[in-house]
Amino acid sequence: MTETHVSADTIRSIFSAAMTQMYRDEVPRYLEMARIVGEIDGEALARDPALEARLRRSGVFDLIGVERHGAIRVGRPEELTGLRRLFAVMGMYPVGYYDLTPAGVPVHSTCFRPVETASIRRCPFRIFTSLLRPELIEGEDLRREAQEILARRRIFTPRCLHLIELFEANGGLGEAQAIDFVHEALHTFRWRGEATVTAGVYEAYRKAHPLVADVVCFHGPHINHLTLPTLDMDAAQAALAEHGLDPKSIVEGPPPRQFPILLRQTSFKAVAEPVRFAGRDDVRGEHRARFGEIEQRGAALTAKGRALYDRLLAETLAVAPPREDAIADYSAELKRRFADFPDDAATSRAQGLAFFRYAPGETRAQTNAGTCDVEALLRDGALVAEPITYEDFLPVSAAGIFQSNLGEGGRRELSAASNREAFEHALGTKVADAMAIYAHEEKSSLERALATLGQRSPMAENAGR
Repeated sequence: MTETHVSADTIRSIFSAAMTQMYRDEVPRYLEMARIVGEIDGEALARDPALEARLRRSGVFDLIGVERHGAIRVGRPEELTGLRRLFAVMGMYPVGYYDLTPAGVPVHSTCFRPVETASIRRCPFRIFTSLLRPELIEGEDLRREAQEILARRRIFTPRCLHLIELFEANGGLGEAQAIDFVHEALHTFRWRGEATVTAGVYEAYRKAHPLVADVVCFHGPHINHLTLPTLDMDAAQAALAEHGLDPKSIVEGPPPRQFPILLRQTSFKAVAEPVRFAGRDDVRGEHRARFGEIEQRGAALTAKGRALYDRLLAETLAVAPPREDAIADYSAELKRRFADFPDDAATSRAQGLAFFRYAPGETRAQTNAGTCDVEALLRDGALVAEPITYEDFLPVSAAGIFQSNLGEGGRRELSAASNREAFEHALGTKVADAMAIYAHEEKSSLERALATLGQRSPMAENAGR
């Protein structure tokens, strides 16, 4: 008799909890941030009695305080391929391609995440994963040495690789194997406080670009941040400053809105951690790369909505870039520009700017079988539409977070073409299209809701679009 396999969602949940505990032990400031966010969320719920009902209706109330994502950086295609296999054990698949080089960060990225709504609601944890582009390291000698250094390291334990192979061969892991897998996988992401290079080599890469030093000079892709959700981003941003946690100067993403869209993010700046360098002498120094992040997610936008968002943000950045000495100007300009983006769910749905999930309402309007008028069903309360939460990332925001935690050395001008083909070759598969995932969820939810109401709709293929 074969042992029953543990579900990928369960393994991901166990891994997420273990990762959280590890990071809180390694970065005490993150534990303090979690306490502050918990207080902010409690105040938000007490201030708005209807908020809990809305969160329960959308299925996310039980996810309050649960880490949404982490981020790592790897140096070689083989490492990225290995991570794809590792995350598949936990039901996490590559979604989206992000090129951060236009913002001066020499990486391109994807997000390993669950893709089914039910899986996200069981455990939303995902890992934003970046691959170094060595061709963007300044200096031929540094580029060559970086590749030699990275070729010598192994980021997975032999036991972890064996368990991945068992998963692939058998289609799952038993309970004892799953627990063993989480224990072994954590070693890949653990901070060790030891560099694999001398202090001189580290300094050369730090001067070339701080992110390059973080990728090249250590044993593996230590988790460089975890992210907590919050119910009140602006209160959380203010509280970080009040408690001396040194937050970045702006909240990345759209301005505060009545109808939240996409993703808003902030973080406390990277902490200085002691490092022991390689070599005969016991040379010690410090490294800054790891931080804590807070996020607040809103509605996923359609292609039309995203084009409007991108245009308004670009116009803002062109007129009032977020400099340290002009944050108020940036915030005011951002708010002014985004007045052109409808700030309510009904208009956003009607104009096809955001994706929505449909469900039968509490009333049952009298309708003729086989006919369908979605708008009439919505007006009558026979059908309800809730915005689909954005589960992905924003390149400009991600780069802004990275830069604020790399210091001034992270703000470089890089001229390089986007190279999705090379990234997917390194990954060993194509990344999924996030927009297609949202569109499928919207379409299928409408079809299910209409079937429950005894309706058929050829319009379902273009629901809300």
